[in-house]
Amino acid sequence: MKNLVVFASGTGSNARKIHEHFQDSDLAHISLIVGNKENAGVWDLAKENDIPTLLVKKKDLESPENLLDTLRKANTDLIVLAGFLLKIPDELVAAYPNQIINIHPSLLPKYGGKGMYGHFVHEAVVAAGEKESGITIHFVNEAYDEGAIITQQRCALDQDDTPQDVAHKVQKLEHRYFPTVVEELLLGKNG
Repeated sequence: MKNLVVFASGTGSNARKIHEHFQDSDLAHISLIVGNKENAGVWDLAKENDIPTLLVKKKDLESPENLLDTLRKANTDLIVLAGFLLKIPDELVAAYPNQIINIHPSLLPKYGGKGMYGHFVHEAVVAAGEKESGITIHFVNEAYDEGAIITQQRCALDQDDTPQDVAHKVQKLEHRYFPTVVEELLLGKNG
């Protein structure tokens, strides 16, 4: 059984979809949820399913030795960033090469980089008059949103779409594709 560690900062909807995908699987399970906000919704998922948790603060990522120790003890096979808003330290990237993936709510390299997440991305997409948006699932490297792309999935946008409309369309893609890509990576079929 492979051990997934999910990092999340918000509601945990992608973490929940990944959990549901692997719930009855003998391939993998979420063995740890790492978050950086005490009131994040992702803690509900952990509590409901008896998944161990770890709260990290920005300072914990600046000196990640304890985090690395925890990940090693969890026998981490894949780290999945599911809406985690803090930068992953270089030490973690070095310790888990091509074993940390992220989902970004745009078609990178467009609308990526520091400060580009969630509604900021969708507002920029609408402001630019884009005809499509989508998701990028990529490996994490030392720079924001610049790791090797695993897959991109697109959705058409309407001229009158609001940032909330774009968010809704993009989230549908996230929920549909993210768990499958995680499975493919664990099976060695992708990446």
